[in-house]
Amino acid sequence: MYAKVGFARFFYCLISENQGPGGQVSGARWRETGNRKFRAVCGEYPEETRQVVSRGTDRIINTIREFAEPVLAGLGLELVEIQFRPEAHGWVLRLFIDKEGGVTIDDCADVSREISAWLEVEDLIEHSYHLEVSSPGLERPLRRRQDFERFSGRRARIKLKEPVGEQRVFVGTLAGLEEEMVVLLVDGREHRFALNMISRARLSL
Repeated sequence: MYAKVGFARFFYCLISENQGPGGQVSGARWRETGNRKFRAVCGEYPEETRQVVSRGTDRIINTIREFAEPVLAGLGLELVEIQFRPEAHGWVLRLFIDKEGGVTIDDCADVSREISAWLEVEDLIEHSYHLEVSSPGLERPLRRRQDFERFSGRRARIKLKEPVGEQRVFVGTLAGLEEEMVVLLVDGREHRFALNMISRARLSL
């Protein structure tokens, strides 16, 4: 008989310059490694199958986000990102959380308990998985307009959906938002990007 198992692991690190969540490499490199693992696992299947898997994971992520965002807000926390994908040791549901001053082990444990209990009731995930809750690390993603305002003055890496000239990736200092445009200073030169132009953005060391 097949039994579903949800297993929670709590991750909180005092992130050093070279580490990301779980004491691994920096957050961006860690996510990049995870993407390679995802491609390695799903790359064995036809494109149609991979698209079905992707749609299923997107549905699960969106459902969890709808539940988790108000719950975390009630705990004084921000939901930064959710990942759900197969990795070397099985499927992983990973929540990155943050708050002013940084998250603690107790924050991670509180969120894990709330999410685990809800998932057990909803029976949203039909197979075994690991639940991980952690801080986003020093290279946290920037997704919402308030992120670009909050981290004004910090160094950031912005990847555009389409290149400007021949350049798609820009690394510089955030200078906030002006008229819904992200302002980035690169070597003393000001660049402005509409939010809908940005594919991915994160803090950079």
